[in-house]
Amino acid sequence: MKTVRTIASLRENLRSWRGFGETIALVPTMGNLHAGHLSLVDVARALADRVVVSIFVNPTQFGPGEDFAAYPRTLDKDRRQLTRANVDILFAPPVEEIYPDREHAGTVVSVPGLSGILCGQFRPGHFDGVASVVTRLFNIVQPDSAVFGQKDYQQLLVIRRLQADLHLPVKIVAAPTAREPDGLALSSRNQYLDAAQRAMAPGLHRTLAECAGALRQGRRDFDALEARGMAGLVAAGFRPDYFVIRTAADLGAPAAANRNLVVLAAGHLGRARLIDNVLVDLT
Repeated sequence: MKTVRTIASLRENLRSWRGFGETIALVPTMGNLHAGHLSLVDVARALADRVVVSIFVNPTQFGPGEDFAAYPRTLDKDRRQLTRANVDILFAPPVEEIYPDREHAGTVVSVPGLSGILCGQFRPGHFDGVASVVTRLFNIVQPDSAVFGQKDYQQLLVIRRLQADLHLPVKIVAAPTAREPDGLALSSRNQYLDAAQRAMAPGLHRTLAECAGALRQGRRDFDALEARGMAGLVAAGFRPDYFVIRTAADLGAPAAANRNLVVLAAGHLGRARLIDNVLVDLT
């Protein structure tokens, strides 16, 4: 596996692959890799001849008071994991390579409608930062496909929308959420949990799954189910930001006739903010 830090070096390698007609899959990450990230690599490997993984802790998606400076950076460990996973190139650029005008970060890509709700309401500007860096990575790598985890469901829809709106020739592939045996979704922020908080953390997925079960059984009193979910998170020890039922396609308000729904939640345990979701297919 090669590790490259500049766009010029990356493109030189990509050019030779394309000369041989090889397809390329991209897995964008912020590093501090775990089994969930590696499951995305497995999906990418099945999609394309070559796999590029980017590691870039993107400053523009962190708000004031968030954990940008403290976000775990474990490049050497990540490199060893990606080598074992048969990744072809690790692209690990410095901030100034992605944002040459570092002070102002340059052009902003925004996805109206999806970016300001749910996590976007509690983290203003977050999804503008995500959309801006992902658009840059798509333009730099020009992959045939890109793989994103379903755990960050709102992020996945933001990226699908920007790909469609900007007519970008990349296929967006969703990979299933990787979980611990007790249901907790794998996340780099799980390491912020102490032992007591880690014991509480599966309550997030359990509460989502209970709501999804009620929907599958025919319940359509959405407001009551959401209120019950919020109370369930509080009872599990969380400080919830939200617990909602939305349409899976666009996170719109659900109606009784909708057949594809998603239940989403975000909540805090200590200094960790955890998110999760459960899809509900009623077709």
